[in-house]
Amino acid sequence: MYKLLSVFVGLIITNCIIMGRLEAFALGNKPYDSLLDGMGSGLGYAWIILTVAFFRELLGSGSIFGFKVFEAIGLEVQNNGLMVAPVGAFIILGLIIWVQRTKTGYVEH
Repeated sequence: MYKLLSVFVGLIITNCIIMGRLEAFALGNKPYDSLLDGMGSGLGYAWIILTVAFFRELLGSGSIFGFKVFEAIGLEVQNNGLMVAPVGAFIILGLIIWVQRTKTGYVEH
């Protein structure tokens, strides 16, 4: 059973986290503020997922939407198995957080 559902377990957990956060905000705020928060959260999560997917595909297989980017500019690049593995997503996500914190001057409290 776990082998059949393994891909979906992470999606279900992520969905529960997002919905729990949105519901907690909506319970303490007005409908308009909750609508804006929900739209902003949805767009933010979508941006992160698309950015991670873009870089994983580019660095993992050297293509975007099936178009071989590196071959088009004359470079021969082998597929990078690390980026297509789950750990590749964590590496990309860590780099995004690092760039964002460097840009905004994050200070730990």
